[in-house]
Amino acid sequence: MERKRVVVTGMGTVTPTGIGLNDFWNSITAGVNGIHRVRLFDPTEYRSQMAAEIHGFDPLPWMDKKIVQRFDRFSTFAVSSAVMAFKDAGLDQVKFDAHKAGVIIGSAIGGADTIQEGAKKLAEKGPSGVSPFFVPSALINMAASLVSIQLGLKGPLAAPSVACSTGGNAIGEAFRMIQQGDDNIMLAGSGEAAISPLPYAGFCALRAMSQRNSDPEHSSRPFDKHRDGFVMGEGAGMVVLEELEHAKARGARIYAELIGYGNTADAFHYTAPHPEADGMIRVMREAMKDADISPADIQHINAHGTSTVLNDERECLAIKEVYAGHLKQVLITSIKSMIGHLLGGAGAVEFIATVKSVQEGIIPPTTNTTEPDDACDVNLVLGKSVQADVHIAATNNFGFGGGNASLIVKRFED
Repeated sequence: MERKRVVVTGMGTVTPTGIGLNDFWNSITAGVNGIHRVRLFDPTEYRSQMAAEIHGFDPLPWMDKKIVQRFDRFSTFAVSSAVMAFKDAGLDQVKFDAHKAGVIIGSAIGGADTIQEGAKKLAEKGPSGVSPFFVPSALINMAASLVSIQLGLKGPLAAPSVACSTGGNAIGEAFRMIQQGDDNIMLAGSGEAAISPLPYAGFCALRAMSQRNSDPEHSSRPFDKHRDGFVMGEGAGMVVLEELEHAKARGARIYAELIGYGNTADAFHYTAPHPEADGMIRVMREAMKDADISPADIQHINAHGTSTVLNDERECLAIKEVYAGHLKQVLITSIKSMIGHLLGGAGAVEFIATVKSVQEGIIPPTTNTTEPDDACDVNLVLGKSVQADVHIAATNNFGFGGGNASLIVKRFED
């Protein structure tokens, strides 16, 4: 069966360093840092006390006030960025077959604030104090459902939850549906709003987050010898994927082409990556095989790069294994140094950054990293953005439980 070509025609973001595609892209290419001491709650008693939060965001231009009032922040981030992507693609101005247009939006944790508030109400007032909107607001699939309802998209509906590889999985599975000819349009991505006392305390208990509390802006330092953990972020990224001929027929603007997707499992541990980076190595190779390319064809990797000791070390191990003989040509960066780790939302936002790198020929920097770990002796973009002829780029995501996703983006050529 002939596989359909899949292109990116719309993108939208809500991130700690910028709302909307242009603000987000301009901020990360300028090296703007979005990490500060936590303000959404008092972090004084917590082991870690910094995060990349979103403040002053007004979702009302993109969604109804009642939805904002009734549903969790992660859904408002997701719906807002989805509507941005939909309009960016020009789909609000044309007719299309709604039955061939679907939604895949995931999250790792879902309605964290809703669960926190529901538990508080139950403790204070008993069962009668729990809101009737508690269940729909907390559900991970509600972001996808709200987007489907608001935009009238009647094709497939799904909400993957694969920890920190969720965004890559959501976009990859949407890619598959179009590639196989099942659908013409898919709105895909992920969102997260987990900077809430309970999940934040849980990650502190795991000792997975940075404790550089006296210097928040430099706390996320992927691949650095002195890194001590990730910094939690929040937000969402959404893309419109479209079958090429469908996009051309309506005169759509095309950002780039998505050509490969890999999805593997470590089958090793519930939090730690495989010691030999087995799943990471296989997922990168699987994505390349799917794209029918070799490591020599890739100029850029937007890395997972969490700033945790084990993840960064294993990711570099995998990159060196997969790209052996071609390491000098591959420019590597981690934008988590600026926006923190958006957990389930990370993969989609980082995919958008990868698409922009291919389109613009600019690679944003890994900020804060001044002394790369000896195990991370790869070609890192440090300090400031660089201009580069990026024809093909890859972006990787790895999650708790051993989930791995890799996506490959190519400059569009008709």
